[in-house]
Amino acid sequence: MKGIFDTKRDSGYKDEIAFQYHFPKQYRTIAETLVGDWIIYREPQRNGGRRAYVATAKVVAIEDDLAQPGHAYALMAEYREFDEPVPFVRDGRYWETSLLSVPDPTRVGASLQGKSIRTIPHSDFAAIVRAGLSETMLPENAIRLELDPEHVDDHTKELLDLPVEDQERRIEQILTNRKIREASFRRKVCDAYDSRCAITGLRIVNGGGKSEAQAAHIWSVADGGPDVVRNGIALSATVHWLFDRHLISLTDDYRILVSHNKVPSELRTLFAKQMARIHLPADARLWPHPAYVARHRERFSSV
Repeated sequence: MKGIFDTKRDSGYKDEIAFQYHFPKQYRTIAETLVGDWIIYREPQRNGGRRAYVATAKVVAIEDDLAQPGHAYALMAEYREFDEPVPFVRDGRYWETSLLSVPDPTRVGASLQGKSIRTIPHSDFAAIVRAGLSETMLPENAIRLELDPEHVDDHTKELLDLPVEDQERRIEQILTNRKIREASFRRKVCDAYDSRCAITGLRIVNGGGKSEAQAAHIWSVADGGPDVVRNGIALSATVHWLFDRHLISLTDDYRILVSHNKVPSELRTLFAKQMARIHLPADARLWPHPAYVARHRERFSSV
C-alpha cells in the first residue's frame, strides 16, 4: 500500500514537507505502516489549498515530537513536486478508489474527516503520480528537457517509450530515474525564469525549445537539498559552473556576490552589474528560498 498525506497551508503543524510531516498521535499506527514506502501530498480546499495532489515523497522514519507530546514527525526523503497539481477529481471521477463508494458526492469531504493520513492501493498511487509527471513525459518536450535519445541511456529511453499504462506499472522506477528527475526540475526552474539566465539576463532558446540556461540547485542535492523551484535558479553554463563551486553567490536581497580573487579575470565581465538585483521569476512565490540562499552563501564565504 501507498499513502496520502493531507497538507494544509497555515495549519499550525510544524511541517516542512520536503523533510518532515507533523501529525497527532491518532495517525501514528497508520503512518508507521508507510515507513519505507511512497506517499502523495494532497492539499484540501480548506485554508486556501488547491484541492489537488501536488507532490510525492518517501517516508523514511517516524520520530516523536519531544517538544509537543502526543505528536510525531514522519521524516521524508525523495520529495518531488508534480509538474502541475493533479485535480482531486478527474472528469467527474475521483482518483482514490475508496471515494468511489461514497454514495453522495457532496459527502466526500465529510468522509475524509479524520483521515489526513490514509492508505491507497498502488494502482491509485501510480495513476496520480503519472498524471503529475505528464508534462515531463510528453514526447514533444524531450529535446528541451534533454530526454531525447542523444541524452538518455537505454533504460531511461525504455521507460519513456512505454505506453502510459505500462509507465504506471513501473512508476517507482520512473520516480527514481535520475535523468527524468533532472528533466522535471529543469522544466519547472527554466519555466519560472522564462528560460533566462538569472545573472547575465540572456535568454537563448535553441531548436526544440531547449533553453541555453540550465537549472542549478542552490542547496545541492548531494548535501540534502530538495528538487523544488525555490531551491533552483536558471543559469547559463559558465555561470552555473561558477555557482556550483561557490565562486559566486547571492545576498539576501538577491544581488550578486563575486569572489574576485578566484574568478578568472576574463569572466568578470559577466558580473559588470554586480550590485544589480538578479533576474527573478515573475511569481514572487518562486523566488529562491532565503534559507537555501543562506546555505549557499556560507559555502561562498568559506571558499
